[in-house]
Amino acid sequence: MDAGLEVRGVVLSERPVGEYDKLVTLLTMERGKIRAFARGAKRPRNRLAAALQPFHFGNFRLYEGRDSYNVEDAEILNYFEGIRGDLDNSLTGMLFLELADYYGRENDDNRALLSLLYLALRALEKGKQDRTLIRIIYEIRALAIDGQYPGIPEGNWNPSTRYACQFITETPLERLFSFTVSGEVLSELTVIAGGFRRRFIDRELKSLAML
Repeated sequence: MDAGLEVRGVVLSERPVGEYDKLVTLLTMERGKIRAFARGAKRPRNRLAAALQPFHFGNFRLYEGRDSYNVEDAEILNYFEGIRGDLDNSLTGMLFLELADYYGRENDDNRALLSLLYLALRALEKGKQDRTLIRIIYEIRALAIDGQYPGIPEGNWNPSTRYACQFITETPLERLFSFTVSGEVLSELTVIAGGFRRRFIDRELKSLAML
């Protein structure tokens, strides 16, 4: 066992293991996607019980056991309560987490993906941008970060749709969730994102089915 590892990231998922433990999946800046056990996290008044919930962003202290990471402590910096308290936001946010889990890789440089996830969750919580547009931006940019974006598909698309696709894939992340589009452009972007999803995602997205 080492002296400990400090990572910053988002809790993507958690599930019970046995009577008292949890297995959590984190997307981290330092180690990419990590699965770690939280021993005793289901016990009453355990300090990790409330910290290790989906959407929670913060600093996590881990140690490496013989076969796995284990969570020792957590300092949550953003709980994203505005997402958890709204059904539509929660389902959309769960889709973001599910896609981050799909694209995330262990011991890989996932800093861009983590930044995209955090900014998308913030945009969703603020509610200043259309929820569907936030989802489309996230889906297309995540595909680009993964290196699979093939360019806008052939079709008689509105010029503004073409520009929006270029903006989504090329603009700095901090400026990404800052624009609006017309209903026609949003409809075309929805079609494009759906085509990419069917082409590049080889699993059913449970949160999308619920949406």
